[in-house]
Amino acid sequence: MSYSELLQLNKSGDGVAQLTLNRPEDRNALSLDLRTNLTDCLVDLSHDPTIDAVLLSGAGEVFCAGFDLKELNDGDATQIFAAARRYHHVVHTFRKPIIAAVNGPAMAGGMDLACMCDIRLGCSNSQFGQPQVRMGISAAYDLLRSITDESTARYLCLTGNKLSATEAFNRGLLSALYNDGDELRDAALSCAAAIAKAKSGKAMKVRFLAEQPNLYD
Repeated sequence: MSYSELLQLNKSGDGVAQLTLNRPEDRNALSLDLRTNLTDCLVDLSHDPTIDAVLLSGAGEVFCAGFDLKELNDGDATQIFAAARRYHHVVHTFRKPIIAAVNGPAMAGGMDLACMCDIRLGCSNSQFGQPQVRMGISAAYDLLRSITDESTARYLCLTGNKLSATEAFNRGLLSALYNDGDELRDAALSCAAAIAKAKSGKAMKVRFLAEQPNLYD
């Protein structure tokens, strides 16, 4: 099932909604349309009593390359980022657990998307970085600082350098690391299904949301 051609949605019947960013030819870059579809889908899932957890991944070899540079180059960057406010708010305050299966590079806004999820699982192909700072575009320091140490957050936000999967795991960005995408996919599905089965995820999210930084209101 597809929520749209840009976002695949599969409800597996075990309380898990599997969402796949489906722009592999563009490295799953977050176009305005994809962000809108993801936002609308999460709003719908938040009201779906059959869904207790969400599993998010990217089609192909990349999790998400960040905001679509074509739109940034062709449009008004200020307007584009202003339009992203609802997207960030909905993802960051979604009231059910989101597990990110980071199946490849998660860069710039793609790293931010992974960081807004509750759990990040990775594989040998996973990478994290904020390369947009080399173009003069600020990084989401407050968001990164909320899930990793201050030194790592400042390093990423100032240098634009990448972290390998092993480095990300060692610095707490990944909760678990698997050999390849297939192993990651199976483990992430099992993790999401276990959380959904426990039925305590939504109650825990209330506590998480009460304690997390209020970044996108």
